[in-house]
Amino acid sequence: MARIAVTDGMDEKAVARLEKSGHEVVVAHIEKADLLNGALQSFDAIIVRSATKLSKEVLKASGERLDVIGRAGVGVDNIDLETAGSLGIKVVNAPRASTQSVVELTLGHLLASIRHLPRADRSLREGKWEKKAMKGSELSGKALGLIGFGRIAQSVGRIAQAIGMEVHAYDPYLPPKVAKSQGTRLHKTLESLFSNCTHISIHCNLTEETHHLVNAERLASMPHIGKDGSRCGSHIVNCARGGIVDEDAVLQALESGALTSAALDVFEHEPVDPDHPLLQMEHFHGTPHIGASTVEAQGRVGMDIATNVMDALDGRPCDFVVNKAFL
Repeated sequence: MARIAVTDGMDEKAVARLEKSGHEVVVAHIEKADLLNGALQSFDAIIVRSATKLSKEVLKASGERLDVIGRAGVGVDNIDLETAGSLGIKVVNAPRASTQSVVELTLGHLLASIRHLPRADRSLREGKWEKKAMKGSELSGKALGLIGFGRIAQSVGRIAQAIGMEVHAYDPYLPPKVAKSQGTRLHKTLESLFSNCTHISIHCNLTEETHHLVNAERLASMPHIGKDGSRCGSHIVNCARGGIVDEDAVLQALESGALTSAALDVFEHEPVDPDHPLLQMEHFHGTPHIGASTVEAQGRVGMDIATNVMDALDGRPCDFVVNKAFL
């Protein structure tokens, strides 16, 4: 049976499932230097989240035994897929398990932004009662723009519509009939999406194409008046992947007033520097990459990735192989 490294933690029930199937599971963080020195040479598989970076150099140092990489979650930008494929290593992920958790965090950030919840809490803790300064706006009657329109974005869109928002989307890979079936206006360009939406939420992968996709020009084009005629300002939320948003552009837009609020769960460099200038901005709030960090999601993610890794190891068909060499 296989020897499996779990480097970023995993639900205990999922670990037990792997062990019950006869596999040896080693749950321990492995430092970058050790990875580069061949720490994975004695393993058949490794399961990671976002903390462990499996670069070209790490994979080449891992020897010939490593056969499967499991990403306990959706994004695989911390794994060199091309190198893995060239070395005959399958990469599998678990894209469905955290959907609901990310949907709810996205809505939480949107609501926190427009109702000034982080600001109001900080003010209250300082002994202030700034009721007049905390006048917010409503989501109802506003236009929400979704960048990417997969499972998570579609769920966010359905909830937003129930609240009373008009939902827009940009996804160049999406058949128009999918957006139409969801009652969503599909835009042909990002410029059109930004210029029509007071609220933007990001739900795409980080690639060379999407790096700094949210830039100064697009932020500046967002309207500040909602479809209902209210002066609600412009707001952006990213619970997808760090690096899609140009954080310097967001900072400048907040300073100039071109952007009313910003909320990030993900950052270009993680963990984020405590001196990051965005953390000093009154109309910014963030969370430490907790989109999938719920009891329910972690249980689902663990069981899903355990199943997918075992399928890949045993040569069974797996719907969640992500590197092109095996598609």
